[in-house]
Amino acid sequence: MPLLPRKGVLAVAAVIDIAHHAGARPVAAKALATRHQLPPRHLEPVLQALVRHGILKGTRGPRGGYELAREQRRITADDILRAAGTADDMNGAPLTGSTLLNKVVMPALGEAEDAFAAALARINVEDLTHSAAALRKSAGEG
Repeated sequence: MPLLPRKGVLAVAAVIDIAHHAGARPVAAKALATRHQLPPRHLEPVLQALVRHGILKGTRGPRGGYELAREQRRITADDILRAAGTADDMNGAPLTGSTLLNKVVMPALGEAEDAFAAALARINVEDLTHSAAALRKSAGEG
């Protein structure tokens, strides 16, 4: 059972790709989509969510694209997943009038979610970008 929805994994991959390919110009959404073999229409809503949450900066126009909105070490996997809308708050209003659900099940799952979020918060873009660069180097890409 995957813990992360596909959209969340795609968001993390997009941010790492943008960090890894950062240069003088922003990374075009089309280039991202091509590298990840996705139609741009699947990627664009994820990129826009990342812009709205201050993970990425978007630049319009023919030389536009996306770049990181802050330092790599200050962006965590948890930040990205929350921006992509994949980490829902389990501590919100009760789902039903069930005492078992609200007093036993939801608090236990909330603790598990908190532990998972804490683990994701220890993973930052800088570390993942270094791993991507090492992989690229070992594959002889540059």
